[in-house]
Parts: sequence; C-alpha cells; structure tokens
Amino acid sequence: MRKTPYEIIKEKSSNLIPAYLVDFLPRKWEKLGDVLIVKFPECLKEYKVEIARIYADVLKCKSVLEDVGGIRGELRVPEFRLIYGDEDTETIHVENGIRFKLDPRKIMFSSGNKGERIRMATISKEEEVVVDMFAGIGYFSIPMAVYSRPERIYAIEKNPVAYRYLEENVVLNHVSDIVKPIFGDNRKVTPKGVADRVIMGYLKNTHLYLPYAIEALKGGGIIHYHEICPNELIPNRPVRRLKENAERYGMEVEIINIKRVKSFAPGVSHIVVDARLIR
Repeated sequence: MRKTPYEIIKEKSSNLIPAYLVDFLPRKWEKLGDVLIVKFPECLKEYKVEIARIYADVLKCKSVLEDVGGIRGELRVPEFRLIYGDEDTETIHVENGIRFKLDPRKIMFSSGNKGERIRMATISKEEEVVVDMFAGIGYFSIPMAVYSRPERIYAIEKNPVAYRYLEENVVLNHVSDIVKPIFGDNRKVTPKGVADRVIMGYLKNTHLYLPYAIEALKGGGIIHYHEICPNELIPNRPVRRLKENAERYGMEVEIINIKRVKSFAPGVSHIVVDARLIR
C-alpha cells in the first residue's frame, strides 16, 4: 500500500528526532500554492527547522511558515514566521479553478472556508448586483464572478495589501468587467441602494456592520451574514441580530438557510445565515 505524506514525514523525521517525539509531528497543515503553514508543539521547537525541511521536501513546497499567533486584528493579518526555504513567500493558490495570488505571510486564506467559497460561486444570478463588504483578496467575489456572472460585484477591502492582491486577482481571473474593487472602510464607502445581494464574510462583531449591509440593498434582497457563535446560541442569536437590525429599517426577515461553515473553537462555530430582507 502506498504511504501517505504524513507516514513518509514520520519515517524521514525518525532519523533526526528522538523516537518519543515522532508522534508529536503535526498531522495537519495548510498548503497554499507552494507555501506550507504548520503549527509546531513546544516539544518540537528545537528541531523545527530540520522538520520543516522534511515537510517541504515531501509536500513539494518552496517555503515553510510557522503559525505563531493565528490571524489577528481587524485587518485579518496572519502571525506566521518563515522557518525554512525561499524568503519570497508570494504564491498562486488554485482552488475550484480560481487562481488566488497572495503572500500567506501577509494575507490570511482559510482552507476551512473552501466549501463556502464553492457554494457562493454559483449562488448569484446574471442580472444581480452584489456587494462584498469584506472582500479580502477576492475569496467570494472572484469565484462568484467566474461561475455566476452577475451584472456587477462591488468588492470592498480596507487592508491595503489585500486590496492590491484583490486588484491583481480580478485581472488574473479575467473578471474586470464584473468585479469593481473599492478601497476603504465599508462603513464609509459601501454604495447605498444598489445591491440585490450582500456578502458579509467577516467574523469579528459582524452584527455591527448590518446597518451598512441593509442600506446597500435596493429595497429588499439577500444578506449572507457570517458570525462566530457559541453552539448553544445557534440559531437564536444570529437570527435575532438580523431581525432587530431589519426592523429599524421597516423590513422583515425570511431565513433561507443557516449553515455551519467550520468549527472555530471547542463549542463555538463559524456559521453563515442566508437571509432575505423584505420591505
């Protein structure tokens, strides 16, 4: 039987580290293009450079980044440190036929959201106008533009590094006729009264941005509302937040779908609510 990459990594590492540490080798990693992101346990810290070289060799990566602090701050900046390989960590990651150019040392990319990116790619209609309030490098906007071909997508991003990659990825995927990047804080630059559909792909206090999403709608429309929520508060809390905000604008809420995107922490989930707002 053919060995798995992890089995090969364990085999190669057994010559470099004490036998009792082999089972502590990371079983999970994130590979973005030809850049690898790994989180090492404390017991492997003194061997991590040698181990990173083995991971890079087995998984065919030019660089290995150590996850030392996850994703931080409003601008969603990763705390990753280069521990092996090429200093230039810019890469092109291909997912579902979409090419995402990024530098994983500077820009987040969650592989755990892959299913949601694929789902959103075909959810729009050709005649729709879409506002993506937290566009990043084009996580949702570009797949949607490629596979749904809506009339227009306004893709808003305030992180200048992410915005640069957003502009490049629009060109790279040949959707300049559909996606209009907008640089700035969405609380200030979100166009009003234009959207049939609004994407709120953000996880920190997303409910505070709901008024701007509602004001972006033509009158009624669909909001894809993401939230980090304790499991015991699903679906009540996100639904309540949507309804309370909609009521302030004289609108009703019809819940189309509530989906768990991924586990965020023990007892906590990243969820998305598809809600239709009706005036």
